Amino acid sequence: MPDQAPGQGYPYARRAFYEEGDTTQLSASILAGGCVLGNKLMGVGKVLYTSEAHVTGGRVAGRGRTSDGALEVDLRTPTEMGGEGGGTNPEQLFAVGYAACFESALAAVARREKLDAGDVEIDSKVMLVTAEERSFTVAVELAVTLPSVDGESAVELVRAAHKVCPYSNATRGNIDVTLSANGAPVE
Repeated sequence: MPDQAPGQGYPYARRAFYEEGDTTQLSASILAGGCVLGNKLMGVGKVLYTSEAHVTGGRVAGRGRTSDGALEVDLRTPTEMGGEGGGTNPEQLFAVGYAACFESALAAVARREKLDAGDVEIDSKVMLVTAEERSFTVAVELAVTLPSVDGESAVELVRAAHKVCPYSNATRGNIDVTLSANGAPVE
């Protein structure tokens, strides 16, 4: 893949550039709201981690793997959409990733507030939704269970985590995200 200036290339994504030793390499990472020059996200902050993956075949009969080999998946269209099933799909991967990231954000907020969040559980749903002009989007529901945190405290903790979670920040204003804490809606 040839080097390109920031903002060029794919029209809906900005490429991330980073330095590794003396060689500048192009990362296929897509970052919401900015691009990376050196080790800084333009106008925002320092890049802490970059994940890399390679996919062939798309969602119908694809294969995906991370650069470190820790994750390798067959991608398939779900049977509910007329596919054969037998693999995972992007919505399932997003559901797991968002929930895991949100749980980490909850733990960070709880530590800052000197609260014991206890054993957090998150049930996540990612729905593939039709949109205007024959396009698609996703919507997310995160049902957070905090057994050791009661009532309004649980709602406030989830609301605070939504402000710091990278997935929440990347999707804010772009997709519908519905949150609940111990069954109570989080507005």
